Amino acid sequence: MLKLIEQPRYSCALGAQQSVIAIKRAVPILHSGPGCGDKINRLLGQGEGYAGGNTVPCTNASESEIVFGGEQKLGNVIEGAFKVIDADLYVVLTGCTSDIIGDDIGQVTSAYQEQDRPIVYVETGGFKSNNYVSHETVVKAIIDQYVDKFKKGTDKIKGLVNVFATVPYQDPFWNGNLEEIKRILEGIGLGVNILFGAESGGINEWQSIPQAEYNVVISAWAGLGIAQHLEGKYGTPYIHFPYLPIGGEETTKFLQQVAEVTGIDRSYAESFIKKEEEKFYMHIERMADFILEFRYGLPRRFYTILDASYGVGLSKYLLNELGILPAKQFIIDDTPEEFQESIQEQFNKISSLRSAKVSFNIDAGAIQEEIRKDDHKHRALIVGSAWERDLATEIGGDLLILSVPVAYRLVLNCGYAGYNGGLRVIEDIYGKVLDTYR
Repeated sequence: MLKLIEQPRYSCALGAQQSVIAIKRAVPILHSGPGCGDKINRLLGQGEGYAGGNTVPCTNASESEIVFGGEQKLGNVIEGAFKVIDADLYVVLTGCTSDIIGDDIGQVTSAYQEQDRPIVYVETGGFKSNNYVSHETVVKAIIDQYVDKFKKGTDKIKGLVNVFATVPYQDPFWNGNLEEIKRILEGIGLGVNILFGAESGGINEWQSIPQAEYNVVISAWAGLGIAQHLEGKYGTPYIHFPYLPIGGEETTKFLQQVAEVTGIDRSYAESFIKKEEEKFYMHIERMADFILEFRYGLPRRFYTILDASYGVGLSKYLLNELGILPAKQFIIDDTPEEFQESIQEQFNKISSLRSAKVSFNIDAGAIQEEIRKDDHKHRALIVGSAWERDLATEIGGDLLILSVPVAYRLVLNCGYAGYNGGLRVIEDIYGKVLDTYR
């Protein structure tokens, strides 16, 4: 029997083009059919960046390339990209057609690499994986083919860390999240290679990846492969925090773990943490009157339809700091089986007194139907995507859009990580409550 998947929340492997776009002055070059990159941009992209969207060079492979091969056309497109687009890094990515017919993009690209051109190639045929996996594949290829060649050195710089956290554009709030993560890590006394987004140093940061003392992975599973690769390649140990830290409790826990492992000045780190906590909880105290006055109109429980990193982090925050009870939680990132048990354990101990039921399911249609059948006697909060808007209306609940597609939100540097992200969650949830107060 044919199994249909409704409303997938990620793209094919070629979606890693967005990871390239997130690097300052980096350009993806697609060896794929016409429209592949545009479809990905429509799902994941919001804004073109330096050379994204309709600017991305593409071979637009057709019947001719399928029959006779597309290597010559790829070479012409690469030459054209060098002439037309002023970039610091070019990354050749393949689509399904190229990988099926077996075009040797390595041979085409290596001719330019031998000339010391800043170019990398990666096979990302859409059928090979989703973009969570291909994000790791592309980052590892950049490290192996570019960073290793142009690195500034391998001597470790004390206090320097590389951060591998959210997947750019797959997380619509990646830029704001990375800005906050960099801010708080620098606040406790570390130097930070954030690698992607507005706060990164572009390829200069990438060239110093081997010099970091530690790699910090802030993710349930996506990014772990990169850290393990760097550990084997440069001997760099890694710190793994398995979800996005949101709000006071979890952000403090994250910073204390990093401070302990890296051996930085603990008094300096604790001073920063204390200052941030005081500021965070001062704002929380200001909303006490609001919570008391509107207590009968606030969401009593919540559903999350998110990837594992967001799902765990947000569930902990909503329960432990805002007092909203968890209904069933849904993980929609096609989590590999080897990571599901540890994620399940996080939900089992979501607080000292409660656990939360979790389902790993990529079929949003089935998820929405399950939520519809639930008891909605009390007002509920759904944390999901724009596709849940009608569902929220049906059950009389509130919707916070955190997952792609965002559709009904314009995202610039908004983020939900850290202390500032926790406050933003409160503003967005209870702002909607006030707007629809009944």
